[in-house]
Amino acid sequence: MKRAVVVFSGGQDSTTCLIQALQNYDEVHCVTFDYGQRHRFEIEVAQKLSVSLGANAHKVLDVTLLNELAISSLTRDNIPVPDFTESESSSLPSTFVPGRNILFLTLAAIYAYQVQAEAVITGVCETDFSGYPDCRDEFVKALNHAVDLGLAKNIRFETPLMWLNKAQTWALADSYGHLETIRKQTLTCYNGIQGDGCGECAACHLRSKGLHEYLDDKEAVMLSLKQQQQKTN
Repeated sequence: MKRAVVVFSGGQDSTTCLIQALQNYDEVHCVTFDYGQRHRFEIEVAQKLSVSLGANAHKVLDVTLLNELAISSLTRDNIPVPDFTESESSSLPSTFVPGRNILFLTLAAIYAYQVQAEAVITGVCETDFSGYPDCRDEFVKALNHAVDLGLAKNIRFETPLMWLNKAQTWALADSYGHLETIRKQTLTCYNGIQGDGCGECAACHLRSKGLHEYLDDKEAVMLSLKQQQQKTN
């Protein structure tokens, strides 16, 4: 039986990964992390989506220790979330949570070890991202190698969105018949607003820009998605 663990926040990217994983694996486990994030409504959204989409299991892990260590506008209420223009002008925006993906992927791998899953799936992306160093392909591959050594087991880190832009990610969701699920039920917004979000933060800006690009020319974006998938497979 093929099993996978999805690092699942209930946002656009991780929900698209879950939808795809449910087609590719016999058993899919979701892991959501409570790190004291300001947009922690995403945890409730993730719980509901994991049930409605048909995941086999969903675990919420308390990692609020990260909140004590990692200073970010997503972990401190007294640091305002920048709008997308501020984020674009900064090499490393205040929304970066130091160590977040190091911790999340490591814990997800431990969980995968216990449930005998062969893969950990994460929605990180190097094409359309906010400059976060822990979303890079180089980082994921390096951590994957370290985890394999530390667990003495090959657990594959999969990043199906790594080389897709946001328009192509929308196209991927639509190819599985879940465009409206992503649009209405996910929470990507740093300010914790479900669906289209606040419209001001960097996450909302990337999401909206990608959606409009996809809707403006679905055929071209879908073709570019297929070409990119052929290139990376």
